[in-house]
Amino acid sequence: MFLLLVSVHALAQTGGTLRGTVTLDATGDPLQRATVRLVQLARNVQTGPEGEFEFRDVPPGRYDVAVHMHPLSDERQQVDLPAGGTAVVEFHLKLAPMHEHITVTASGKEETTLETFQSVAALETLDLAPKSSTSLGEALENETGVAKRSFGPGTSRPVVRGFDGDRVAILQDGMSTGTLSSQSGDHGEPVDVASVERVEVVRGPATLLYGTNALGGVVNIISGHHDVHPHAHPGVRGALSGTGGTNNAQGGGNGNFEIGAGNWLLIGSGGGMRTGDYRTPLGKVENSQTEMVHSRASIGRFTDKNYFRFTYGVYDGRYGIPTAPAHGPDAHEHSDAHEHEEGPVDLKWRRQNARLTGGLRDLGALLDQFTLHLDYSDWNHKEMVEDHTHTQFFNKVFSYRGVFDQNKRGALSGSFGFQGQRRDYKALGEEALTPPVAQNSLAAFALEQFSWERVRLQFGGRVETNRYNPAGLTSRAFTGFSGSAGLSLPLWKDGAFVTSFSHSYRAPAMEELYILGPHPGNMAYEVGNPNLKRERAEGFEMAVRQASGPVRGEVNLFYYFLKDYVYLAPTGVYLQGFVKANYTQGDSRYMGAEARMDVALRRDLWLKLGFDSVDAQLRQDRTPLPRIPPIRGRVGLDAHLGGLSLRPELLIANAQHQLYLNETRTAGYATGNFVASYTVATRKALHSFGVNFFNMTDRLYRNHVSIIKGFAPEIGRGVRFNYTIRWF
Repeated sequence: MFLLLVSVHALAQTGGTLRGTVTLDATGDPLQRATVRLVQLARNVQTGPEGEFEFRDVPPGRYDVAVHMHPLSDERQQVDLPAGGTAVVEFHLKLAPMHEHITVTASGKEETTLETFQSVAALETLDLAPKSSTSLGEALENETGVAKRSFGPGTSRPVVRGFDGDRVAILQDGMSTGTLSSQSGDHGEPVDVASVERVEVVRGPATLLYGTNALGGVVNIISGHHDVHPHAHPGVRGALSGTGGTNNAQGGGNGNFEIGAGNWLLIGSGGGMRTGDYRTPLGKVENSQTEMVHSRASIGRFTDKNYFRFTYGVYDGRYGIPTAPAHGPDAHEHSDAHEHEEGPVDLKWRRQNARLTGGLRDLGALLDQFTLHLDYSDWNHKEMVEDHTHTQFFNKVFSYRGVFDQNKRGALSGSFGFQGQRRDYKALGEEALTPPVAQNSLAAFALEQFSWERVRLQFGGRVETNRYNPAGLTSRAFTGFSGSAGLSLPLWKDGAFVTSFSHSYRAPAMEELYILGPHPGNMAYEVGNPNLKRERAEGFEMAVRQASGPVRGEVNLFYYFLKDYVYLAPTGVYLQGFVKANYTQGDSRYMGAEARMDVALRRDLWLKLGFDSVDAQLRQDRTPLPRIPPIRGRVGLDAHLGGLSLRPELLIANAQHQLYLNETRTAGYATGNFVASYTVATRKALHSFGVNFFNMTDRLYRNHVSIIKGFAPEIGRGVRFNYTIRWF
C-alpha cells in the first residue's frame, strides 16, 4: 500500500488501438484461440473466429506483441503506436519444435517464462499426453529440477529441488487440492494429466503468493482455458483424447465441451484411467494397479465489468500399495511393513471440490480488477484389506483468496490481497496416529514491480498466521513474515540475467507436531514434537535465460539456508517393527544447479540438453538429508518434418552415495526413451497422434526417492499410445 501511495502517476495521454490477425502459415487459415500478449502492459487477448484480435486504449509507445498457440511456433513483432492512432500487425504461425511457454503461477499474472523472476516449467496438453498417468509425480519426474517420491505408481508426488512433503504446495487452479499427499509416502496426489490444460512448476520459494507450505516450490494444475482467461464465447468447442499402453495394461480416455451463448458459458468434462500391475526386468510388482474416474462441470456469466463462475467436480479412485516378494535379494528389510495378515493394502479415495470465482473489472484509476476465489474440498480415503476398512482419513478444507490487481502507473505495477483457510482433519482406525485437528490460517500479501527500459525490480511481502487446535492437546499458533526482492537485467535480445533474494517462513505441519505411533507410509515409528518452532529460510538464486534464436534455455544456481529445519531423527530403537524417529530441529542448507539448453542444428532439428543437481545436508555435522535426488542429465533430439516429430532421449542419473542414517545407496543408471507424434492443425481443429517407447532397453533401475526402492524397481520396457482432437 505504501508503494501505491508514493508511485508517480503517468500523465494522461490519448490511447490508441492495436489490432491484427493470426493465421496458419501452411494454409492461410485464421487461427482461433491463439493467445496474443502486449508484453510491456501485461495485457492478453484471445483471437476470434477469424483469427482477429484487438487492444484498445493503449498509451502511445513502442511495444512487443507476442503470439502463442501450442504446438505452433511463437512469434514476436515490435510495433510503434502513435497517440490516438491505430497499428495493424499480422502473424503467421507454423508447426515448430520450440515454444515460448506461458505461466500464470509465478506472479499471479500471465507472462512468458523469460519475464518471470522465478524459474518456471510449463507443460501443456500435448506435452502431457505422452506422460499420461494417474499420479502427478509420474508425469513430472523427468522435468528439470523435479523428481518423484513414491510408494508405488498410485502414490507418487513431485519433489522440487530436493524438497518434499509440506514444503511443496500442490494446487489446482491456484488453490490447495486438499489431499493428504504431503502427510505420508503412501498417500497419493491423484491427477489424470491427460484431462488438464497445463501443469506449471515454480522452482524455489513461492510463499509470497501461496503460503508457508510453498517454501520449496509450487506445482499448479490448470484445469482448463477459462481457469486462466475468464470470458464467454459463442458456439461449441471441445476435445477428446484416448490412451493405451503395454507393460501395465494402461487404458483411458477423456472428453470436454464448452457451450457459449451470449454472456453465459457452460463447461463439462469427464474421463478415467486405469493401469494393472507393472512389470520390471525382475518381474511383476504385485498390487501396483491404479484406477480413477472424474467428472467436472461449471457454469459462468461474463461481462466487460464483472463475472462469476461456479464449478463442481467429483474424483474417485483406488490404488494398490505394492507388496514385496517373500524371498529373494530384492526383498526390503521392512518388506512386510505395509501388509496385514489378511493380505495387501489398497487405498480407496474420493475428492469432491466446489469453487465459486468472481471478479470486478475496471475499478478506477488505481485498480484494474478484483478477483475472489472461494473453494471447498472434501477428501476421504480408506486403507483397505480384502475390502475391509482398517483406517479412514477425512480432510475438509475451505479456502478463500482475494486479489486486487493495480493499473500500471508509470513504472509501477503489481497486486495485493488476502488469503485464508479452515481445515478440519481426523483419522479413524488402526493407523489413526494424530488427533482430530482444526487448523486456521490467515495472510495478507503484496507483490510490486518497477519496469524501466533497461531494468526491472520486484518486491513483495506476506504476513501469515497459522493456528492448530488438536482435540485433547495443547494448541499452537505461528505467525511469520516472508519477503523477496528480485532484479532482471536484459543482456541482449530476448536474453536476461535474473537474481533474487527471499526470506521465507514455514509453520510446522500438523503431523510434525502431533503424530505418535508406527507409520508404515514413512517406514518409521514417528514421534511428533508439539514444541517445534517455525522454520525460517534465506534463499539466493541467479539465472541466465535466452528465449529465442538458435540457442535457447536457462541456467539456474540456488542456495537456501534453513534455520530450525524440521526433520525426523532416528534413535536406533525399534518399536513395533519400525525404527523410532523423533521430529526435531536443526539448521540445514540446500544448494544446486539446473540447466536446460536447446540448440538448433538445423531449422527443424534441435539438440536438447538438461541437467539438475541438489546437495542438501544438516549444517551441524554435515549429515546428508534423506531421499535427495541424485545428479541427473538428459540428452535428446527433436526432429520435425511437417507435422511429424521424432524425439529420442537418453536420461542419465548418477549413483546417490550421499546418504542419511539407515539409508541405502542407489546405483546410477541410463534409460532410453523415444517419443513420436504427428500433428495436423486446421482452422477448426487440431489432431495429434503419439507413441511413447519408454525404457527401451528394459533397464533395471531404482529411484532413490522411492520409499520402497528395495523391492519395487521402476517400470520396465513398454509402449504408450495416445490420440487427441481439439476443435475450436
